[in-house]
Amino acid sequence: MIRIAWIVLGCGAVGLGAIGIVVPGLPTTVFFVAAAACFSKSSPRLEAWVLDLPTVGPMVRDYRAGLGMARRTKVWAIAVVATVITISAGFLIDSAVVQAAVVAAGVVGVATILFWVPTRERVLEKRAAEHRAVESV
Repeated sequence: MIRIAWIVLGCGAVGLGAIGIVVPGLPTTVFFVAAAACFSKSSPRLEAWVLDLPTVGPMVRDYRAGLGMARRTKVWAIAVVATVITISAGFLIDSAVVQAAVVAAGVVGVATILFWVPTRERVLEKRAAEHRAVESV
């Protein structure tokens, strides 16, 4: 029964991730990371399927390896979030309260990308420096 629940949660995460591919501002990778985590507890075949997806599979594997996002991807993600928030709050929403909520959500999203998600190049530089330090001892 628990295995089936993990599969259902994983499939739901895949569905949300798929929607995120076409809906600007809705995250994609985080849902596929969650799906892979759910499938790792329930179905090795479905986990392998997520990890082998051509566009998101490498990002999920990088996340699992602690590599985070590439700097270029972070810049692109922040630009997309800022654009979508500006269009939504500036032109599509009339309510000041809803505008404030949308802007707040955008600020949280950008802050998360900037400060919580590791930058791949920094992680790799740090690992290389640690490796050099171990070799020199």
